[in-house]
Amino acid sequence: MKQRFRVGGMSCAACSAHVEKSVSAVPGVSEVQVNLLAGSMVVQYDEGACDAQAICRAVASGGYTAAVDDGQQAAAPAQHAQAEDELREMKTRIVVSAVALIVLMFFSMGPMLGLPLPGFVAGPEHAFALALVQLLLTLPIVIVNRKYYINGFRTLWHRAPTMDALIAVGSGAALVYGVYALFQIGYASAAGDLARVHHYAHDLYFESAGMILTLVTLGKFFEARAKRKTGEAIAALMDLRPQTANVLRGGQEVAVPIEDVRVGDLVVVRGGQSVPVDGVIAEGNAFLDESAITGESMPVERRVGDTVIGATVSKNGYFVMKAARVGDDTTLAQIIRLVEEASASKAPIAKLADKVAGVFVPVVMGIALVTAVVWLLAGQTPSFALTRAIAVLVISCPCALGLATPVAIMVGTGVGAKNGVLFQSAEALEGLHNVDTVVMDKTGTVTEGRPVVTDVRSFGVEPDDLLSLALSIESKSDHPLADAIVRYARDHHARERTVTDFEMVEGQGVRATIDGVRCFAGNRRMLLANGLAISRSTQQMGEALAAAGKTPLYFAANRQVVGIFAVADVLKPSSRAAVDALRALHIDVTLLTGDNQATAQAIAAELGVRDVVAEVLPQDKERVVREKQAQGRRVAMIGDGVNDAPALARADVGVAIGAGTDVAISSADVVLMKSDLMDAVDAIRLSRQTMRNIRQNLFWAFFYNCIGIPIAAGVLWIPFHIGLSPMIGAAAMSLSSVCVVSNALRLKFFQRTPRAAEKPSGYVILPKEESKMSKVVKIEGMMCEHCAAHVKQALEAFPGVTAVVDLKDGKATVSGDTLPADAELSAAVEQAGYKAVGVE
Repeated sequence: MKQRFRVGGMSCAACSAHVEKSVSAVPGVSEVQVNLLAGSMVVQYDEGACDAQAICRAVASGGYTAAVDDGQQAAAPAQHAQAEDELREMKTRIVVSAVALIVLMFFSMGPMLGLPLPGFVAGPEHAFALALVQLLLTLPIVIVNRKYYINGFRTLWHRAPTMDALIAVGSGAALVYGVYALFQIGYASAAGDLARVHHYAHDLYFESAGMILTLVTLGKFFEARAKRKTGEAIAALMDLRPQTANVLRGGQEVAVPIEDVRVGDLVVVRGGQSVPVDGVIAEGNAFLDESAITGESMPVERRVGDTVIGATVSKNGYFVMKAARVGDDTTLAQIIRLVEEASASKAPIAKLADKVAGVFVPVVMGIALVTAVVWLLAGQTPSFALTRAIAVLVISCPCALGLATPVAIMVGTGVGAKNGVLFQSAEALEGLHNVDTVVMDKTGTVTEGRPVVTDVRSFGVEPDDLLSLALSIESKSDHPLADAIVRYARDHHARERTVTDFEMVEGQGVRATIDGVRCFAGNRRMLLANGLAISRSTQQMGEALAAAGKTPLYFAANRQVVGIFAVADVLKPSSRAAVDALRALHIDVTLLTGDNQATAQAIAAELGVRDVVAEVLPQDKERVVREKQAQGRRVAMIGDGVNDAPALARADVGVAIGAGTDVAISSADVVLMKSDLMDAVDAIRLSRQTMRNIRQNLFWAFFYNCIGIPIAAGVLWIPFHIGLSPMIGAAAMSLSSVCVVSNALRLKFFQRTPRAAEKPSGYVILPKEESKMSKVVKIEGMMCEHCAAHVKQALEAFPGVTAVVDLKDGKATVSGDTLPADAELSAAVEQAGYKAVGVE
C-alpha cells in the first residue's frame, strides 16, 4: 500500500537523503519519496512485511520524527499555521543574532579598525573583562540558534553528519577554545604574565562562532519561507468551496453545512452564488463562470439536464440541481488531491553544499584529528597541536560554502522582485535555469482574460447611432458578453437612450423598444426567430468572425440588421514578443487551454505557436505536463487559474500570473506580479545568471578550503615556520565570505529584456458601408413588422442589393453598386403582396 507520513527535524538535503535511506532499508518497503520543503514522505510498502509503526521507528532511528498523515484536508490550515509559526521563530532568531553580532564585532574587531573601546575593557590590564564581554554577547546567539547544536550532534551520534554537524562542530570548537582562552587570560593576569595575556587575547574566536550561526540562520530563513507554500495552496483551494448549501428538504429550503449535503439532495443556486457540489440541473437555467475549473473564458449557459461543477459561480438566473458528487468526490476535491500529490512527488532539490556535506564534514573532522595527533607525535605542545586542529575546523567552517547559494539567491530574488518577478523559494530560482519547455495557459495568461469588443461593423446607419443602440439595449442585460459591449460603447462616449419593453430571450439575446423603435440584439438564432432576414454578405461576415475565434453579435432596428459586434478574449500586447523571446532562449512553447479548438488555433496562430492542446480539464493539464516530463523535458507551467494549480504543482517550475487567483499563486514557484509574459522571459534569464553566479561562488568556496585547510594544518610550519592561527583562519574565512557576497552583488546589474513600444489599446470602429447608388421605394399596405420583413426579403433578392425598410414612413431604401430598374423594384414589391406607389 501507499502511505503518507509527516516528517520532522529535516533541515537540508542530506537530512532528506538520510531519511530516505533509513526507510528504504526497512523490509517490505519498495519506494520512498521524501519532500524536504513540505516535511512529508510517501512510502510504498508491503503490509504483510512491515507496517507504519516500523517505518516511523526507522525514521526515529536516524534522528528524526515521523507520524502517519491521515490525509484529511482539514489538516491544511494547521500545517499552514505551523509553517507561519516556524517563520516567525526564524525571524526572531535572525534579529537577536544580528543585534548581538554587531555589538560583538565592535568589541572584538573594533581595535583593529581604530575604534575606541570603553575604558573598562581597554588596555592589556582589562583583557579578561573584554574577553568576558565577548562571551556574554556570544551566548544569546548560541542560545537562540541552539537547534544547530542539537541537530548537528544528533546526526553525528547517528553517524549521518549534515551541514548542521559542521556548523555545530566549527562554531562549537571556536566557542570552546574561546572559553579556554578566557581562563588562560584570567590565570595569566593573576600571575602577572602579560605575554600570555597578550597571546590568548588574540586567540578569542567568539565572533567566529557568532558569525557562523548568524549567517547560516539567514540562509535557512529562505528555506522556511518555501515550506509554507503547500499549506497555502490547499487552504486557498478549500476557500473556493462555499461553507453552506441551500437544500430542499421536506418541501422547505434550508441552509445546511456543505459537509451535510448528500448524493441525491436538491440544491438551490441563485445568481451570484457558488455551486456547492457537483450535480445535474433539474430545474431552471443560468450562465456559469467555469473559468476556475475549465479555464473557459466565456460564461457558459447551463440548462436542465446539464452537469454543473462545484466551485463554479452562477452569474445570473436560478436553478435547482441534484447533487451527484459530494465531499471528497467533487471535482474541486480531486484538484486539491492533485496539488498535494504533485507537490509530494517533486524530488527535493539538493544543493551542492548539502550533497557534499556527508563527505566534507567527516573529512574535515578527520583532518583536524590527524593534525592534532601528528603534531603531538612530532613533539609539539598540546597547545600548539590543539591550535592547529581548531584552525582547521575554523577555517573550514561553511561560511563561504553556506553563503555561496543563499546570498546569490537573496540578490537574485531581490532583483527579480524589483523587476516584477517574485520567486517564492530558492528552489524556484535554481530550478528555472534548466527549463527547456514552457507550457502556458491561454485565458488570462497570454490573453486579457475577459471578453472585449474586437470588431464593429455598421450597415446603413452612422457608427455613433449603432453604438448608442448597443449601449441602450445591452446596459439592461446581465449577460456576460453585454458587459464587453457596454464598456466599449461607454469608452467611445455613446449616448444612452430610453428603453421600454425590455425582454431577455433564453439562448438567443434581448429585444426592446428604443425611442419607439423595436430593436433586437443577439445571435443568429434571435434574428431568424423574429423573421429578420440576413443578407449573404452579413452572414459570411459573421461566419468569418466565428472562424477567427470570435463571437459575433447582431443588432437590428426597425426589422433591419444595422450592425455586428465581434467579442473575444484578445492577446496581451507583449504575448507574441514573449513567445519569440522564449524561442530565442531555445525553449519550446506549448499552448494549453480549456477553450474550444477553433479559438485555441486562432490564438496560437497570432502567437506563432505550433503546439496547441485545447479543450482540456485540470486533470488533462497536469497529465500533459507529466507526459512532457516523461520525455525528459524540464517543464515550466505558466497559468493563472485554479484549473492550472495541479499543472503548476506538477511542473518542474510553476509560474503564476500575478493577476490570477490566490490558488495559482500559492501553487506556483514564481509569480509574475505585473501579469506580463515578458517577465517570464526575464525570470528564466535571471535564473540562468544566478546559477552561473552560484557555481562561481561554490568554486571559490571549495578552492578556498582546499588551499586554507592544509595551511591551517601546518604544512608550511616545517619549511617556513609559518603557522595559521585560528584568528587568521577566522579572518580568512570572513574574507572568503566577502568575496562570495561581492560576486553575488554583481547580479544587481541585471537588465530587463527590452520591451517594444506598446501600441495604443482599443479598436477602431469600421465606417458604415457606403453604396454608390441608392433609391427609395414608396410602399403602401405594410401593417406590421412581418410585412416589413417580407418587403426587405423581396428587395434583397436582387444580387448586391441591401434594403432598409421604414414601416412608419412606408418606404424602403435600397442601395448597392448597381441597382435594378424602377419597374423591377416595383414588381418585386407587388409580388410580395404590397403596392409600390413610386420610386425616387
